[in-house]
Amino acid sequence: MASRDVVLGIFFLSHTVVGALGNSSLLLHFLVLDFTRCRVRPTDLILKHLIVANLLSLLCKGVPQSMAAFNLKFYLGDFECKLLFYLHRVGRGVSIVTTCLLSVFQTITIRPSESWWEELKVKAPRYIGSSMYLSWVLNLLINIIILMYITGKRNNTTMTNLKDFGYCFSVRHNTVTDSLHAALLTFPDGVCVGLMLWANSSVVLILYRHKQRMQPILKTSCPRSSPESRATKTILLLVSTFVFFYTLSCIFQVCLSVVYNPNWFLVNMAAIVSGCFPVVSPFLLMSRDSRSCFVWIHNRKSP
Repeated sequence: MASRDVVLGIFFLSHTVVGALGNSSLLLHFLVLDFTRCRVRPTDLILKHLIVANLLSLLCKGVPQSMAAFNLKFYLGDFECKLLFYLHRVGRGVSIVTTCLLSVFQTITIRPSESWWEELKVKAPRYIGSSMYLSWVLNLLINIIILMYITGKRNNTTMTNLKDFGYCFSVRHNTVTDSLHAALLTFPDGVCVGLMLWANSSVVLILYRHKQRMQPILKTSCPRSSPESRATKTILLLVSTFVFFYTLSCIFQVCLSVVYNPNWFLVNMAAIVSGCFPVVSPFLLMSRDSRSCFVWIHNRKSP
């Protein structure tokens, strides 16, 4: 086994393990919050769906990719290959939709109290659950098209008609069909990224204006950075991380769909980039959540 494959296998394995542990720990954190009724927020439901989608995307891509990199002798048939790629695409799609919904909900919450926005603030939490389930249904339907392309190695199909992904194959079609396929799969991602950029730009602008109004008071009362400034930096960090990784992922996915014979570097870089945000996001979210149930339990036991 080439040293290049060993390094790649170790990277995929560690990448998957770290991401799975991070997302599982964050999911356990939210389950504990539910069990202890410790300051549950409306956005917690969105984050739970995001964690499940991240785990689905990581495990369906990371585990077989690690085994393929280590050159382990395992064979996947048509059903297994279609299922793995389908679930990975569904998890990836739900991940981007939930992040978009989280950004839009934050924008609605932080908007100034005007007549229309005030009414929307009251109604928005009621539709979080239905919106999340709708995102799962839509992604389950949209990604059915992937079943037409992914296959195991079949005896009646020549290798010249297949793109090798290491453990499964994609059937080549003509350039027009592959381009339409790439456009269909990336269009929802582009819409979600656009909505999220708009939402978070609005939040940053609102926080900036509020900071400007409060500037005279902050200068005389508190020399440290204001809460608005810290919140703005957090939002910018989350948005830039999300947009960076998912833009790269979309570029690689389009290249894989359009390129007739993708090489080793393109196939593996697409797999690495697709798992970056699911790995990083739980640690970013944990750094933002300052809730501690131990404080709540202590206060409950106190007379």
